[in-house]
Amino acid sequence: MAIDFTDLAFIQDPYPGLAALREQGAVTWHEPTGQFLAASHAAADAVLRDRRLGRFWQDREPAEVYEPFNLLHRNQMMENEPPAHTRLRSLVAKAFARGHVERLREPIAATAVRLVREAGPRFDILADVAEPLAVAVIAELLGVPEADRPKLRPWSAAIVRMYEVSRTPETEAKALDACREFAGYLRDLAARRAAEPRDDLISHLVAVRELESDELVASAILLLNAGHEASVNALGGGMVALLRHPDQLARLRKDPGLIPAAGEEMIRYDSPLHMFVRTAAADVDVAGVRIPAGHKIAALLGAANRDPAVFARPDEFDVGRDPNPHLGFGAGLHFCLGAPLARIELQAGLRALLALPLELAAEPVNRPTFVLRAYETVPVVIGTSE
Repeated sequence: MAIDFTDLAFIQDPYPGLAALREQGAVTWHEPTGQFLAASHAAADAVLRDRRLGRFWQDREPAEVYEPFNLLHRNQMMENEPPAHTRLRSLVAKAFARGHVERLREPIAATAVRLVREAGPRFDILADVAEPLAVAVIAELLGVPEADRPKLRPWSAAIVRMYEVSRTPETEAKALDACREFAGYLRDLAARRAAEPRDDLISHLVAVRELESDELVASAILLLNAGHEASVNALGGGMVALLRHPDQLARLRKDPGLIPAAGEEMIRYDSPLHMFVRTAAADVDVAGVRIPAGHKIAALLGAANRDPAVFARPDEFDVGRDPNPHLGFGAGLHFCLGAPLARIELQAGLRALLALPLELAAEPVNRPTFVLRAYETVPVVIGTSE
């Protein structure tokens, strides 16, 4: 029986279904979505690394309706292959290499501590810590003025709903509105930074002068969306896992040196991104299955990250897991450019939250999406004991 990616019971806990799919075969055909699914670690890794499997953007039709969404994607690195990908990524990477990420380490830690301190005795980890931390970090990196930052999360959340397997007309309409507003805002910001440069990534991208206007806007929105969603959902889902495993929570409090390893385990155990789709430019064999040219194959990262062929006791949450070759940041040509920043942010949020004897105040509520796995709320209360 084929997996139903829209089934709420599956979305609540996809891992038993993904394990059954992986046992069925490393690569299988999924008739409902018309694509192959790579569920083993080796197969998913091959999908991400094989240069014959690429991201070849095709505008959504009707083009006149979807143009705001198409514009942001046909011009971004994640939806292109070399040489376009190489040019776009190298220009953005140059800006990252200027030290923007490392200079944020201490401010990120200070922001995380402040947010936790201000949250009160009962709060929502997502709304009160993870989301404002992610907004502050990526906005500071890009140079978005503080007064404008509350706009970013709603725009980002609306746009990424377009990546889900199924969407409602209302969801699409909100996403298209967000695309228009977000792009317009960034064009204005880029113009301001061209006139008055500052020490931020937007200013440096403008100064490069090798990016066209649409490419600059698309690159900035990609960084903003990826920075929001991955960071928020990694910290939120990771804290749910940690609070549900008091033995691991106690272990981490006893040995804070495990925080980096715990961050990696949070990403492996409950992956923020579950599906990354590639298209075959030629006939390709993946795990013994022929993927015909023009067909799509999805790397199921959540399934890969619990493959018992790679991870001992894969369904156990282990804050000291080592080695931990998870695919949460992707692999190959499209490996996440923002991974170093995401790691700094996740570790800072985790360290700040560990300072409190937190307990889940109620059952966390899942967002009804599969591709981007997340919670709507993670309510916690400060307990009376460790």
